[in-house]
Amino acid sequence: MAMGNQIRTTILLALMTGIIMWIGKMFGGTGGMMIALVIAGAMNFFSYWYSDKIVLKMYRAREASPEEGSLVYRIVDVLSKEAGLPMPKVYIIPQDSPNAFATGRNPENAVVAVTEGLLHTMNPDELAGVLAHELGHVKNRDILIGSIAATMAGAIMMIANMAKWGAVFGGFRGNDEEGDGSGTIGLLAMAIIAPIAAMLIQMAISRSREYLADAAAAKITGNPEGLASALEKLGAYSRQIPMQAQPATAHMFIINPLSGRHLMNLFSAHPPIAERVARLRGTRNSRSDNAPPSSPSGGTMNDQARNFWNNLS
Repeated sequence: MAMGNQIRTTILLALMTGIIMWIGKMFGGTGGMMIALVIAGAMNFFSYWYSDKIVLKMYRAREASPEEGSLVYRIVDVLSKEAGLPMPKVYIIPQDSPNAFATGRNPENAVVAVTEGLLHTMNPDELAGVLAHELGHVKNRDILIGSIAATMAGAIMMIANMAKWGAVFGGFRGNDEEGDGSGTIGLLAMAIIAPIAAMLIQMAISRSREYLADAAAAKITGNPEGLASALEKLGAYSRQIPMQAQPATAHMFIINPLSGRHLMNLFSAHPPIAERVARLRGTRNSRSDNAPPSSPSGGTMNDQARNFWNNLS
């Protein structure tokens, strides 16, 4: 399943690149195509190096230090070792709505951020499930993949918008060399179709990576029920306590922070919570009778996680 998701992501990113080349060609021939690729490349470079700093500042997140001895920091420390990852920085977002995301350009520079609401609503098993999901994104380099997909989609929408106004005002004739208006019609059609296609591809990439991170969390913790229960809580609380979030960053969170806005549900980059929970519980139910011992909340877990919970008690 993991390999299938990786191949699917590669195909979808190639398709997104093809759309950029197509609208560039429609917009201004070979020169327009190259301009589109340069713009997309510049946006990807900026996102790769600076997106983590921008999004943390946007949400006024503060770093949690090891000296505080907080539960979230200790859980991330144990789980990152279990996942074979460097210890990421841990940040706390001052919002009551429970949610979390991971960011950073690679595992060596990763950040895991959680809201205060998440810390107040989750039991230790659920919190570990959420944090393991975010570490799964780090391990699978979904942060970089998601940033590339988002910036490529942004480039497509920006250039398509330029093409639309160029067609309306006749500033860019594209391939309309005969003057019969076919090039203008093509530009207008592209300006409508390309952004929709880019959005659908970005959503497909994001949903695929969320399933992959859920599976990684179940493997890291040995307790898929912890994340399944957390997702159910997150879905309920997101409707009761809306999060102050920017649509441009919604794809980063473990669940859609804009789920309280019904129109945004139609364009969510996240799979349905019920489907994610069903997959996780299917993983649990498919375990053999020789599953590892249970956690305090009834889920199964690996040796290192079990030792961690024992040390907490």
